[in-house]
Amino acid sequence: MSQTPAQPSAPPADAALLISQEGAVRTLSFNRPAALNAFTAQLLAQTRAALDEAAEDAGVRAVVITGTGRAFCAGQDLSDPLIKPEFGADARPKDIGHLLDNYYIPLALRVRSMPVPVIAAVNGVAAGAGANLALGCDLVIAAESASFIQAFSKIGLVPDCGGTWLLTRLVGRAKAMELALLGDKLPAAEAARLGLIARVVPNEELAATAQALAARLAGMPTRALVETRQAFDEALSLNFEDALKLEAVMQSQLGFAHDYLEGAAAFLEKRAPIFKDR
Repeated sequence: MSQTPAQPSAPPADAALLISQEGAVRTLSFNRPAALNAFTAQLLAQTRAALDEAAEDAGVRAVVITGTGRAFCAGQDLSDPLIKPEFGADARPKDIGHLLDNYYIPLALRVRSMPVPVIAAVNGVAAGAGANLALGCDLVIAAESASFIQAFSKIGLVPDCGGTWLLTRLVGRAKAMELALLGDKLPAAEAARLGLIARVVPNEELAATAQALAARLAGMPTRALVETRQAFDEALSLNFEDALKLEAVMQSQLGFAHDYLEGAAAFLEKRAPIFKDR
């Protein structure tokens, strides 16, 4: 693995996924603005591949996922041939489960298992799977004009891309059921108030704020940040004593790592630490 950020090859301006690098921060931008950045099987596969590439590059220490135009992602593009409904006497139903098994589940798991922090910078509407992909990231920040919509019930489906797991844990069952059953638009400010996302910023400050947060995380002890994600996720299904034991195991492992020794030395020497673990 490379020790310095490998600059990704510049995709064409009309590519469905744009990839850029600034320092140790890799940014992935959904780029189907005319379709509100709705997912196709191709875009889902490209996004997962881009995350795999970032995970393998030791020079990448944080990832930002965002969208171009006025949307973050409007969810699944129903005109995608893989699931486009057929009508008429000879119509055959499409297996949406196949799309989830082969595209959404691998992508959602990839986001949740990244070896670096992942920030969702929600620049506009995030609907359906687009909303839930964002909510699966480590930090979610949104522009003032952004909104979140669990649109599944409006077309006879259930929340996917992790929505059933994420929503109840983020806002509780009662609010999660309201969001999922009614499918109403949730403005960014209300999403922050409910604890669904971390913070809201003015539209014009979103990109800079996301990059600044990612750069800050990139300078921190990456392995400890990722272990924190894992500890929080596992603690959701543990009793208090088992959560305490998990903390002890993780602290034992991290206590032998470079970053703890560097952090402790820097603290005692009153200097800035230089973290390297990933």
